[in-house]
Amino acid sequence: MSATLITDIGELTTNVGVPGDPCGTLRDAAILIEGGRIAWVGRAVDLPPIAGVAETTSAGRDGGKPPHRRPTDVATRSGSVVEVVDAGGRAVIPGFVDSHTHLVFGGDRADEFEARMTGTPYAAGGIRRTVAATRAASDDELRRRLKRFVAELHAQGTTTFEIKTGYGLTVRDEARLARLAAEATPEVTFLGAHVVPAEYADDRDEYVELVCGRMLHDCAPHARWIDVFCERGAFTPDESRRILAAGIAHGLLPRVHGNQLGPGEGVRLAVGLGAASVDHCTYLDDGDVAALAGSETVATLLPGVEFSTRQPYPDARRLIDAGVNVALASDCNPGSSFTSSMPLMIALAVREMGMTPAEAVWSATAGGARALRRDDVGVIAPGTRADLVLLDAPTRVHLAYRPGVPLVAGVWKDGLPL
Repeated sequence: MSATLITDIGELTTNVGVPGDPCGTLRDAAILIEGGRIAWVGRAVDLPPIAGVAETTSAGRDGGKPPHRRPTDVATRSGSVVEVVDAGGRAVIPGFVDSHTHLVFGGDRADEFEARMTGTPYAAGGIRRTVAATRAASDDELRRRLKRFVAELHAQGTTTFEIKTGYGLTVRDEARLARLAAEATPEVTFLGAHVVPAEYADDRDEYVELVCGRMLHDCAPHARWIDVFCERGAFTPDESRRILAAGIAHGLLPRVHGNQLGPGEGVRLAVGLGAASVDHCTYLDDGDVAALAGSETVATLLPGVEFSTRQPYPDARRLIDAGVNVALASDCNPGSSFTSSMPLMIALAVREMGMTPAEAVWSATAGGARALRRDDVGVIAPGTRADLVLLDAPTRVHLAYRPGVPLVAGVWKDGLPL
């Protein structure tokens, strides 16, 4: 079995928290990867002996060049070949975990963005435009576009991601979106309750019945999660509760879009049902914050939406100070946040939402993992998946300090370079 040793890491974010440092920071660190998992992590001086390592890590700090993977950089451990990668004193963090995306869709809504920038307010009804374009697209067209988005995610350091349906809104189209999403990730969310499609505008109850019945039946085999947009212009709290209960009965785990466009019952609905996360959380009262703080439900904040729609940003500082688990995600979608950049989410969270750089990086990695109820990603510890990002920077702070700069110098997914 082959292995990889990453050494000369200047700053390592493990997310194995210690008092005063939830990022579990190690200096002058090393990581040993075997079988796609973390086999050892710690200070380089404490690395167990590996034959040949001392002779093959002489490249040293290289001022920002890509990691060294020369054929001669090999060593042996228990008869296995060990590839040695010299991080050159740069920072390594866990792969980003993007727990909220809408990556399977057709069409484009750049004109809506342009209109918003001249004063037109955002409204949920624009989703129906994407629904029409998605229904008209072939499976191959949607698959090709999804493949490009996944490559875009990987290039920016995202190694785990969720994908929602919600742009088909017929039994056939929602099922094919769930099937296509499942080709790219195990974290598929059935979102038939995105909006009520135009053909059911005069009979909402019939559409809710369809979502709870045949649509759910056909999508559930491809999905792990069920979600609902509990918001004015989308679904009422009673409709949302009914839909989520039907999904739970089919073995799906609940998530909620809530409190995005104004105050509402989305947060308390999510907490009451034991949802893994409630996403957006822009408009919260004290009761919402208290409910989240007393639960395992993660508040997933999506600052790309506020950037694109000019809505107020969520108050992350208020949530964190109250003890709420917070995640950051991109909400990549064609209408309200057409970006897949988790580094941008970190920069926005620090600049606009009161988070420290360490809190933002934690929320974009370990926080996202919690929102997906995963303990094998988002942290760097023995036994976890070897999903890693090498930054072309000495510290994780540069993700916020140098916004818009491509700082991802290397990405590993399950121990393999992407």
